[in-house]
Amino acid sequence: MQFVIKALDGEGMLAKRMEVRPRHLEGMARLGRQVICAGGLLDEEGRMKGSVLVVEFPDRTAVDDYLANEPYVTEGVWVKTEVEVMNVVLLNGEKVGK
Repeated sequence: MQFVIKALDGEGMLAKRMEVRPRHLEGMARLGRQVICAGGLLDEEGRMKGSVLVVEFPDRTAVDDYLANEPYVTEGVWVKTEVEVMNVVLLNGEKVGK
């Protein structure tokens, strides 16, 4: 199953985000191909304000387990997360789903 995760940073968390970022990226690397795409959300001035991830996990429980151990969550960078089931149909312009 694919999921889209939208996560918003707390106010004034840019320095903390940058401090925690290496551990966050290590976790992303461990997930490997489970990460379909991921990137930062930017405000109107181009400053980081959160993240969006499209990931593949067996079920919602596995997503919740991932988030419970995500450094941006455990270190308080992400203060709000939303998770939705997603059906990836196109990837890099190529049809991959139904």
